[in-house]
Amino acid sequence: MNSENLFEKDNVILSPSYRLPIFIIIVGLLFLISPLFHPWPTIVISSFGFFLLLQSFTLKLKFTKDDLIVLQLGNELRRFPFKNWIAWRIILPKLPGFLYFREEASPHLLPILFEVNSLQEQLRLRVKDLEIQKAVDS
Repeated sequence: MNSENLFEKDNVILSPSYRLPIFIIIVGLLFLISPLFHPWPTIVISSFGFFLLLQSFTLKLKFTKDDLIVLQLGNELRRFPFKNWIAWRIILPKLPGFLYFREEASPHLLPILFEVNSLQEQLRLRVKDLEIQKAVDS
């Protein structure tokens, strides 16, 4: 799954990834084999997974030259101007992970419902100097 280029030169909409919702649904279903608290963990965890699965179908991330825009069913939900960003990092990129970024006003932690390599590529293209690097033990 690669990024889809729009007609505008610098605009990119990321393709969805269903890894995180499916992972959460499977973890929820694993609780079916547990005799303790049977069916409640499965119901709660799997419901959250299905919610994220629905979100992965309806939400899109659009990168423009100056902003990260969250779209839901084609309508703009929220705009995050890169000029307000202080730092960003992708947490657990090999697993279904999270995007952490901090703006001047507040921090944000978003589940990655998009193709992680395209997300990382777009962030590095637009705000590479703000990436939080892993600390190296010396």
